[in-house]
Amino acid sequence: MGFPSDDELTGPATMSLGGKVKASGCLNERGVALLVVLWIFIFLLVVAFDFSASVREEATAAHRYSDETQGYYIALAGFERGVYEFLQQSTARDALGTQKKADIFDGDWHEEALGGGTLRVRWVDEGGKININRADEETLRRVFTNLGVEEPSKAILVDSIMDWRDPDDLHRTSGAEDEYYRSLTPPYTAKNGPFDTVEDLLWVRGMTAELFYGYGDAGGNRGENAQRIGLREIFTVDSPIDRVNLRTASADVIHALTGIPLEKTRRFVEERKKLSDKTLADLLPLLGIGANDAALQQFVFANPAVVTVEGEGRPTQSQLSRRVKGVVRAAGGGREFELVRWVDRDVALAAR
Repeated sequence: MGFPSDDELTGPATMSLGGKVKASGCLNERGVALLVVLWIFIFLLVVAFDFSASVREEATAAHRYSDETQGYYIALAGFERGVYEFLQQSTARDALGTQKKADIFDGDWHEEALGGGTLRVRWVDEGGKININRADEETLRRVFTNLGVEEPSKAILVDSIMDWRDPDDLHRTSGAEDEYYRSLTPPYTAKNGPFDTVEDLLWVRGMTAELFYGYGDAGGNRGENAQRIGLREIFTVDSPIDRVNLRTASADVIHALTGIPLEKTRRFVEERKKLSDKTLADLLPLLGIGANDAALQQFVFANPAVVTVEGEGRPTQSQLSRRVKGVVRAAGGGREFELVRWVDRDVALAAR
């Protein structure tokens, strides 16, 4: 009987080992291929998600642009309607000066449907506000006191407003001139002249957005019960008179000018709306001011001549609204008007 040689014994073992090596190589190649495919799928998934998000953003932007454009033209229509109604009010009086139409200068928004949306229009008599260019130091100090501005903020505001308006470069005790404003970032200089717009108050030392827009109370605090009288609703640069028109002044303006409690001035304004034939004698008892009261010297009773007409438009089923406003002056006996100032995109603040 013969025995196998060493070569015959090692041959099958070698073949078996070679087969395992080849099988392991195939598995490695398949694993690499699987990983590559998985990475490709992940890459395609990321690209597809990014593309989908981009499409959604573009669609949202296009929809928003469409709503804003539609809202703008609705607001513009509201402004045109407002100008027409203002001119009608100017000519709707008889020989005795009696108002023959419902008074539109009540400070409220008047809403109606128009086409594919809703328009709102409001008329604000600039004569019913305090002219920031004509108010003296005593008046400014009284207004800020009645609005709850405390020292030293009150002194800084009053002196800085007076410095901004006067033609010299000498600053008051708590005021500011070019030296102060040039130290700010970015630097600028004082006007040394009358305010061009009421928004110019934001450049004056001591003025804050909270005070100007009425976000919080006089100290800048916010809360449900915080006072929200903004200086933009109190002051104007477009009033043609030195005093305030009591026929159209808001409750906030009357409170700021006289210090009469807001609750009383608001009741006065509500009662004033009910008077079909408004006269000074009718209004004074509602406000608690006598015919010989010194406070009466701060007011005048006249027909509006310079009015801000505000228009707001909102498309149906849209949360976006667009607001415009223009300051117009009646001319040509109330049959024509002059556009004094135009604001193409007004800031719409939350209702008080």
